Amino acid sequence: MSSPASSGSGSGSGERPVPGRGPGPAPGTARGPAAFMAGRSTEKSLDFGGSSRRLLRMLRPERPLIAVTLVLAVASVTTTVLGPRILGQATDLIFAGVIGRQAPAGATKAEVVARLRNNGQGTLADLLNSVNFVPGHGIDFGKVGMVLLTVLALFLVAAVLGLLQGLLTTTIVQRSMYRLREQAETKLARLPLGYFDRQPHGEMLSRVTNDIDNLAQTLQQTLSQILTSLLTIVGVLTMMIVISPLLAIIALVTVPVSVLVAARIGKKAQPQFVKQWATTGRLNGHIEEMYTGHSLVKVFGRQKESSEVFAKHNDTLYASSFRAQFISGMIQPAMMFIGNLNYVLVAVVGGLRVASGSLSLGEVQAFVQYSRQFTQPITQVASMANLLQSGVASAERVFALLDAEEQEPDPVNPVRHEDVRGRVAFEHVSFRYKPDIPLIEDLSLAVEPGQTVAIVGPTGAGKTTLVNLLMRFYEVTGGRITLDGVDVAEMTREDLRARTGMVLQDAWLFGGTIAENIAYGAEGASQEEIVAAARATYVDRFVRTLPDGYDTVIDEEGGNVSTGEKQLITIARAFLAKPAILILDEATSSVDTRTEVLIQHAMNSLREGRTSFVIAHRLSTIRDADLILVMESGSIVEQGTHDELLKAEGAYARLYAAQFAQAVVEVD
Repeated sequence: MSSPASSGSGSGSGERPVPGRGPGPAPGTARGPAAFMAGRSTEKSLDFGGSSRRLLRMLRPERPLIAVTLVLAVASVTTTVLGPRILGQATDLIFAGVIGRQAPAGATKAEVVARLRNNGQGTLADLLNSVNFVPGHGIDFGKVGMVLLTVLALFLVAAVLGLLQGLLTTTIVQRSMYRLREQAETKLARLPLGYFDRQPHGEMLSRVTNDIDNLAQTLQQTLSQILTSLLTIVGVLTMMIVISPLLAIIALVTVPVSVLVAARIGKKAQPQFVKQWATTGRLNGHIEEMYTGHSLVKVFGRQKESSEVFAKHNDTLYASSFRAQFISGMIQPAMMFIGNLNYVLVAVVGGLRVASGSLSLGEVQAFVQYSRQFTQPITQVASMANLLQSGVASAERVFALLDAEEQEPDPVNPVRHEDVRGRVAFEHVSFRYKPDIPLIEDLSLAVEPGQTVAIVGPTGAGKTTLVNLLMRFYEVTGGRITLDGVDVAEMTREDLRARTGMVLQDAWLFGGTIAENIAYGAEGASQEEIVAAARATYVDRFVRTLPDGYDTVIDEEGGNVSTGEKQLITIARAFLAKPAILILDEATSSVDTRTEVLIQHAMNSLREGRTSFVIAHRLSTIRDADLILVMESGSIVEQGTHDELLKAEGAYARLYAAQFAQAVVEVD
């Protein structure tokens, strides 16, 4: 039933802390439709190594699947790497058959080679000496067919193993992202209200949606490919050394150059990816704020300024994204150029080795294939640098959320009330948002069960802060608050808030039916109980005029019901939850007079038999309160009943007279 106190309530607008430096926006972040006036910067250095290691630790629960994936990858790469070497045997068989058909039948290979040397054809003799041909015999298509079938079988096995490896990689990544989303969700539930006061909603949404999605895509595309590429490099290098150490050394000469080029380009791309995702968060925050406050933006004629800020963020995002993608995109063509140079060197030297008889034609063919296979995974790893940098930048933003300072944990052995009567006491309570700026100092107050306490005062006096302390949205910095004699700090927040119902100025409804919204605070409530609560709070009167009645679906913004009707639904929700303590925060400040009368009657039914705290600007709505507290600058300057405070002719009388005088002016 509990929900955070609305930051939009009129009484709390001056009571929020000054935004400080958080893991997201910079200081001075504006909230609401006025945010388009704020300029923010969230650039910070990227700890690529630290964030990458943390990402790997995040995969630890999937170690069994990772081990199986590694085995499959080794088997797949092994079968793939064996293919060119065996295929080279087919080339040797074909070449030997061509040479054997042209050689005179009946002679031996040694005789043919010796005859060539005697005729001064030593180079051709060296070449044929390395070929296993039989004079007079052509191509042995049977053996060639067996070799080709063997290679085909190897490639089929490699494809099946690669498919299984991809399936397991997808499972590993999606399970890890599932856990990460759960961690982000539970983290949001553990963050103090002050954190949300400092963060634009769009920025937080971007971290738990866009950034996690980008991280999932990065891991999906790179995890398996990097593993396969590294294994391919090892396997291909081994085969190259087996075939020809000299050619292997030539092929390796280009590797340091490739690594150096990739590192230099990647270093220039890193800051751009950080800026790209930080700007994405700011742009999302601006769009979310402008959408939710679009009516206010239009009322004040700020569409131009809003569009200008959007264009500014959009231009920054375009520039950073362009630079990040362009710079990182330079890696692949650079690597391909280096790879082509390597290919030329291998082809020239390999041809000379064949001519000298040191290598067979099939071995050189296999080596050329291996040289291409060797540079290809290096190119792939380098080309994935942009994905890795983008993913790690997103990971760092998500980790910053997960590392944000949490609210104080609940006690290990909490006290649980079985039967809450509702006596609330503030005992020498002090509170401050910033250590050097006091807000509430040495406040003491006792509220008996069933009493209705009204809290009035100017904006910024500490009215909403008082109930936020009671709900433990913030923790007191001195003194204590008790419920039936038990310090609320000794209770779990869930238990405390389960005993409390809140009706806020900004009525919050979720996408669902009216019945589901009313039953939100009472799980398992029957239809009869829902209707009874609706009747007691005057919801039933307008629900029955709707075509679908209680099954009418309300959208997330509650746009298909009026403001007053939304407020009545939230009161019915609190009524059905049957809380011991009730908090009404400016529940009638934005409705017409007729609806206000209905809401007042509904709240009277709701307050009956419950300890109630009513925050109000309209003093006419709290005449019947058992106790009225007048707050100024975080202190209670007056307390008493309506009549007593008027007779005292103090702060309350001045507030009341000011409102009465304003009402007379409005009537005139």
